[in-house]
Amino acid sequence: MAQHPLRELNKLGQSVWQDYIRRDELLSGEFQRLIDNDGVSGITSNPSIFEKAVTAGTDYDDSIRKYVGEGLQGPKLFEKLAVEDIQKACDLLRPTYNATKGKDGFVSIEVSPKLARDTRGSIEEARRLWSSVNRPNLLVKIPGTKEGLPAIQQCLTEGININITLLFAVERYVEVAEAYITALEKRAKEGKPIDRIASVASFFVSRIDTLLDKQLSEKLARAKSADEKAKIQGLMGKAAIASAKAAYHEYKRLFLSARFQALAKKGARVQRVLWASTSTKNPQYPDTIYVDTLIGPDTVNTMPPATLVAFRDHGKARLTLEEGTDKARRELVSLAEVGVDLAAATRQLEDEGIVAFDQAYDKLLKGLKEKRDKIIAASVDQSSASLGKLQPSVDAALTKLDQEGFSKRLAERDPSLWKQEPEPQKIIKNALGWLTVPDAALQQLSGLEAFVDEVRKEGYKRAVVLGMGGSSLCPDVCRETFEVQPGYLALEVLDSTVPASIAMLEKSLDLDKTLFLVSSKSGGTTETLSFYKYFRDRLNKLIGDRAGGNFVAITDPGTSLEKLAHEQKFRRVFHGAPDIGGRYSALSNFGMVPAALAGIDVRGLLEQAQRMARACGSSVSAKENPGLALGAVLAEAARAGRDKATFFLSPGIRMFGDWVEQLIAESTGKEGKGILPVVGETIGGPEVYGND
Repeated sequence: MAQHPLRELNKLGQSVWQDYIRRDELLSGEFQRLIDNDGVSGITSNPSIFEKAVTAGTDYDDSIRKYVGEGLQGPKLFEKLAVEDIQKACDLLRPTYNATKGKDGFVSIEVSPKLARDTRGSIEEARRLWSSVNRPNLLVKIPGTKEGLPAIQQCLTEGININITLLFAVERYVEVAEAYITALEKRAKEGKPIDRIASVASFFVSRIDTLLDKQLSEKLARAKSADEKAKIQGLMGKAAIASAKAAYHEYKRLFLSARFQALAKKGARVQRVLWASTSTKNPQYPDTIYVDTLIGPDTVNTMPPATLVAFRDHGKARLTLEEGTDKARRELVSLAEVGVDLAAATRQLEDEGIVAFDQAYDKLLKGLKEKRDKIIAASVDQSSASLGKLQPSVDAALTKLDQEGFSKRLAERDPSLWKQEPEPQKIIKNALGWLTVPDAALQQLSGLEAFVDEVRKEGYKRAVVLGMGGSSLCPDVCRETFEVQPGYLALEVLDSTVPASIAMLEKSLDLDKTLFLVSSKSGGTTETLSFYKYFRDRLNKLIGDRAGGNFVAITDPGTSLEKLAHEQKFRRVFHGAPDIGGRYSALSNFGMVPAALAGIDVRGLLEQAQRMARACGSSVSAKENPGLALGAVLAEAARAGRDKATFFLSPGIRMFGDWVEQLIAESTGKEGKGILPVVGETIGGPEVYGND
C-alpha cells in the first residue's frame, strides 16, 4: 500500500491538526473522514475562521433563530454558536483523546481578542469557556503577550488546558514554557494531579518570513556590493524556519532538564510546540515548505485545508526539524549583520497579530448582526424559481442529485461523477482545484498585494495581459466590468494576433511604464510567446538591460515559460495551479494578478467566492444549494428543447448570459433567446425566474 504522507507524520511523532472549523464539515462526516483517513487529531479556530464559517451559507441559521428568541446578540450570541461547534468537534475527537490517554485529540477555542492585554479579563473568560464547553479535550487559547503570561500560568494552575497563541519570538516561547512548568510545580505542591494537564505553545511561522522578506527586499535594493546583495538574497525565506528550529532547541533544553523530569515522574506531559500559520504566503516558495522543514517528535503542525490537501498530495514525511540547526543559528546571526532587528520584528508581529484578530472579531460580530437582522425580518435571501411545467422535472433532478450524494462526492473529488474509465478519472481527479481555489488564493494574497504596491511605487501606469483563451478570459471581463481605481494600473488584454490590433495597442502605450503579463498555463502557447518576443524586442531597444523588469510570467510550475522568465530576468513569476484547467482559472493567479494590478477588490471578490462555495457545500441539500439548483434549472430547460429560453437572474450571474445561451442552443439544436432581465417571457409556457 502506498504511503500516506499525513499518516507518516503521525509515525514520526508529529500530530496533524486542522486550522479550520466549519459546522457543515462537523455534521456531514467530512471532519470524521479527516480523522479516520488522514490521521487528523486536533482542530484549532480563531475569529477569522469563525467569521467565514458563521456568516457563509445557512448552517447556523437554526441556532441563531433559537438564540434570537432568547434575546442573545453580539459577543454572547457568537459564544453560544462557537461553543456548539467546539463541543461537537470535541466529541468527534474524544476517541482520539481516550486512545492517546489525553496526549492528543484537542480542540481550541479562543478568548476574545479584545482581552490580549487584559490579564484578569483573560482569566475570567478562560474559566467561563472551560465551564461552558465542559469537555476534557478542550484547549482555551490565550495570546502569549506579557499580560497573557500570568493568565496562562493561573489557568494552568487551576487545571484549564491552554493553547498559547501568537508566539513569534524564541525568548517569549521560553517564558511560556517556563510558565507551564511553574504551574505544574504549583499543582504538584498542592497535591493536585498533573497527568492530564495539557498545553501547546503555538509558534507562528510564515508571518515571520512575510515581514522579514519585505525588510530584506528593501535592504537589497539599497545594497551596493555584489557580496552584500548575495548575503541578503541568501537570507530571504529563512528567518521563520530558523526561528522555529531555535525554539525547538529551547524546547528540548527545558523539557529534558532535571526540573521537568521530576514532574514527568509524576505523570506530567511536555508542552508540545505547535507550528501555526503554516500556509505559504509567498507563491515563490513551495506550498508545503512550513510542513516539510519542521517535522519532529512531540510537535504539532496545524494546517489550513489547502496546506493539508497539498501535503497529502505531494508531501514527503521525514525528520527534518533538527537538520541544519547550526546553519539556522548562523542565519539568525546574519540577519543582525545585515541590519534586521529580529526582536523588533517579532514585537511588531505580535502587535499586528492582535490588531488583525481584533479586526476579524469585529468583522465577525458585524456579519453575525447582519445575519441576525435578516432572520428577525424573515427576509433571508433564498434562490427561487417559478418553473411552471418544468417544476416536476427540476424537482426530480434535484432529488436524484441528493440520492446520488452529488455534493458530498464532489467535495471528495470523486471522478466517477463524470467518467468510469480509469484514465479519464485520473485526469479529472487532478483537475478539480477550482473547488478550493478561493481558500488557496486568499492564503497567498498578502504576497500579491505587496507586489502590486511595489510596481505602483515604481510608477507603472498600464498592465497588458499577453494571453489567449483561459489566460485572458477573466482579465478581459475585469477590464470590461470594473473601473481602474485611482493610482492603480490601467488594464489591457491582448489576445488577438491581428497586426492592426497589436499596432493600435502599442501606439497607446508608454512602453517604459507598462507591465506585461506573459500568461500561459502550459508555458508554450505560440501566440503568447510571440507577443512576448515582439514587446521584449521593443523594450530592449528602448531601455536595454532593464527590459526584464517590465515582464511578469503567470504559468504553471516547471514550464518552459518559467525557465524563460528566470533566464531573461523577468520581474516576477506567479504560479498557476496545476490542478485547475485554463478556463476554470479565473480565481487563481491568471485572473487575480491582473485584477489586483487594476485595483479591483480581490480580497472581497475571493471572500464572496468563498461564501458561495460554502453555500454550495456538501451538507447543503440540492434544493438549498444555489449551484445545483441553477444547474438543474438550466439543464432541464435545455432538455425541454423549447423554442424560447428566457431567464430572469441576478446581476451576479448575468455576465454568463452569452455562455448559457450558447449552451442551450448547442444542447437543443435551437437558437435560444438569451438570458434577459425580463419577467413574463416563457419557455414554451412556463415562466422562469430567480433572484440568486
